[in-house]
Amino acid sequence: MSTVRPATLPDLEALTPLLDGYRVFYQQASDEAACRAFLQKRLEQGDSHLLVHDAGHGLEGFVQLYPLLSTVGLASRWLLNDLFVAPKARGRGIGQALMQAAADVARAHNVPSLMLRTQTHNDAAKALYESLGWQKNGDFDTYTLTLPETGS
Repeated sequence: MSTVRPATLPDLEALTPLLDGYRVFYQQASDEAACRAFLQKRLEQGDSHLLVHDAGHGLEGFVQLYPLLSTVGLASRWLLNDLFVAPKARGRGIGQALMQAAADVARAHNVPSLMLRTQTHNDAAKALYESLGWQKNGDFDTYTLTLPETGS
């Protein structure tokens, strides 16, 4: 039986290749050791909400939310930062189930809104988001500043 549930430390080994696959999708070099360390830190510190799709025979996907604060809204706003479904498991509604579970967790924490961003050419993801009622925000531009490493 398939279920979406919070990730736990025992999921670390099965979750690591999923995070690595997610990063590779976004043109990052494969690095399972770094992915494992990153996930372990999230799970130990509890600074994100990490949900997994457990098919009973292994993990098939995950979604990760990071709590933020909105000064303008005077409330919490969570960033849905990561959504990934293993390529062999796509087309079975797993992404939709993960997105709905993420919204349910946010509602349970009285979070009034979720936000996300995706690459402009990620048409499959955008179609999923829009089918679930997400709306594109055209009021703000996103800027990035890459800082040099400090060497510490």
